[in-house]
Amino acid sequence: MLFIMGGGAFFVALATLIPTPFFQGIAAQMEHVYWNGCHLEDMIFPTFLFIAGISFPFSLAKQRSQGKSRKAIYLKIIRRGLTLVLLGFLYNGILSHLDFTTARYASVLGRIGLAWMFAALIFVDTKASTRIWVTLLCLLGYWLMLNYIPVPDADGAGKYTMEGSFTGYFDRICLPGQLYKEVHDPEGLLGTIPAIATALLGMFCGEFVKINSSKWSGNKKTITMIIAAIVLIIIGRIWNLAFPINKNLWSSSFVCFVGGISMLCFAIFYYIVDVRNCRGWTFFFRVIGMNSITIYLAQKFINFHNFNDQVFRGLAALVPHSAEELVVASGYILTCWLFLYILYRQKIFLKV
Repeated sequence: MLFIMGGGAFFVALATLIPTPFFQGIAAQMEHVYWNGCHLEDMIFPTFLFIAGISFPFSLAKQRSQGKSRKAIYLKIIRRGLTLVLLGFLYNGILSHLDFTTARYASVLGRIGLAWMFAALIFVDTKASTRIWVTLLCLLGYWLMLNYIPVPDADGAGKYTMEGSFTGYFDRICLPGQLYKEVHDPEGLLGTIPAIATALLGMFCGEFVKINSSKWSGNKKTITMIIAAIVLIIIGRIWNLAFPINKNLWSSSFVCFVGGISMLCFAIFYYIVDVRNCRGWTFFFRVIGMNSITIYLAQKFINFHNFNDQVFRGLAALVPHSAEELVVASGYILTCWLFLYILYRQKIFLKV
């Protein structure tokens, strides 16, 4: 969420101030790839879904300890999933024109809501072995669909292009309203299938770290997750040779590759924060993470840029020209963070 609220612009500005290959390489990661491939910017969305998956086993255990019925748990999952879909409609501006025929219904929040919801419904009453098979079915089934179902517009099957993929064709036929890229929507309906696998990978992680420490020590959990992450990254890279790593298609290789990187990052932070109990530095990030949906939506409806310009643009004029944008970018992050800090102090959290 730090990157969502201006972290990317900060690193781009830093590369302008310090134009070394290292910082320029980081800055190049702060934009989406056009089609095949993966930059850091492409990993923000699936990592968020992965983290949502991690949290669910803890949430489920808490609900069960409170004596909630299976029906109540299922209803809460469905309510949360559909609420995110509706918030996605709102984010897309459906109320700004009320033209439901041309509105865009697919969204980042909608993808998170549906993928998380279906994964959570699967998780509640299935064994780990069943979930593994479901994850494999999502990934392999999606690949086989794209590889073997012919697309009339592309004169055949197995085309992983924007115009020729079965994913885009399916959404053009089945998804109402407007597609984000006219012939394709990166958050469309069919791509929800592999996204379910992304959420399930997170749930596997959450379930694993919940294991009693007398059976699995923190060190052993960390090493196991790192090994699993490396295996996923390797699988993603190998699968890329046949099914390109592609966020727009949410390809199966993309799920494995980014899922592996997400798991690796989680393992590192789990070791630092939970195993080594090094927590003091996390406050800045906790303020952001406790209201992640809030800051995502707030930037759509609150003009933080205007406030930032009024407060920090003058300060930027006092520094060398090459550092101006770094001051402005830092100011924007601080503006968003102070907004979230006020909510944090008042214990106001948007919970879906």
